Amino acid sequence: MNLNSYQSTTTLDAAPWQDESPILIVPYMWIGDFVRCHSVVTLLRGRHPGRPIDMLTTTLCAPLADYMPGLRKAITVDLPRGRIALGEQKRLAARLKREGYGTSLVMPRTWKAALAPFLAGIAKRTGFFGEARFVLLNDLRFGERRLPRMIDRCGALALPAGEVPPSQWPAPQLIVPTAQAAAWRDKRGLGGVSAPVVALAPGAVGPSKRWPSTAYAELTRRLLADGFAVWVLGGPAEKSLAAEIVGDTRARDLTGDDLRNAIMALASAAALVSNDSGLLHVGAALGTPSIGIFGPTSPWHWAPLNPLAATIEIMGELACRPCHKPVCRLGHHRCMREISVETVLTATRQALALPRLPTESTRHNAGFINSE
Repeated sequence: MNLNSYQSTTTLDAAPWQDESPILIVPYMWIGDFVRCHSVVTLLRGRHPGRPIDMLTTTLCAPLADYMPGLRKAITVDLPRGRIALGEQKRLAARLKREGYGTSLVMPRTWKAALAPFLAGIAKRTGFFGEARFVLLNDLRFGERRLPRMIDRCGALALPAGEVPPSQWPAPQLIVPTAQAAAWRDKRGLGGVSAPVVALAPGAVGPSKRWPSTAYAELTRRLLADGFAVWVLGGPAEKSLAAEIVGDTRARDLTGDDLRNAIMALASAAALVSNDSGLLHVGAALGTPSIGIFGPTSPWHWAPLNPLAATIEIMGELACRPCHKPVCRLGHHRCMREISVETVLTATRQALALPRLPTESTRHNAGFINSE
């Protein structure tokens, strides 16, 4: 990747960017969106190599920041949802003030996302209009809804106002040291696994985005019969799904409340099969050949920027798709139920046959196959 291609071509609003003060990114806090925001880190690093870049994070997403190249550090805070929590916002603002940030990029469009940077007195506070944030932001942008994808919206905030965006945004990247992944496998009793590992991520926000657990269970049995190892990943909410999928097989349930376990597992896996979920973005950013199963959602809008080994969707037209609804409004869930195990298994076997690139830092550039 040539970062010089992302250099600014305009002097519009350039003066505030010529200092050496740190930059704070306030990202979206869902796992996939947090990974997606690493594109902004890479973009800023290419334009402003002398300025440290930090990200605000939650406890859930904090492990991801440890593996993001170009990021100086993450500031972890768990603000409550659904209320302003002014006292906690003030305490966060005091932490931000001590860091001396000169610029903050506020990705979420909510009023409270911009409050702490304002209270901290950060000199330049960039974000979209959102919830009438006239006072909180002093570099207010408009036209968010005309930008088709979340990465287009996030990336635009890293550019001077009015600048034409690049034709291609830098892809997110996560790099896990080989020794660290090996130590994790040994600690979990997985160091002796010699068969190639296929990781499965059966969870997603909303049941409509989930390929049926019965299909994942059949895929597991078929992969095990082929001689592969299978690890099922996810958070505490996926524990019951994992139990259904693993059953009485020798597949491993690695679900739990620490995202770092999933990161280490994906760094160790030969392939990932995932719904449209945060772990699909994690696997793709790690360079693990990743197969994304898309039902109600559009891959063009929501797939990772990193190349996928396969993007699997229902064959033929379905009038209700895409709908982006958490629950199938028509009740038939055909967009997921009609994706066959054989289709996913074939794509997985093809992904497993791909050669691996020699270093973690270049794996994400692999030319993976596409499948329908």
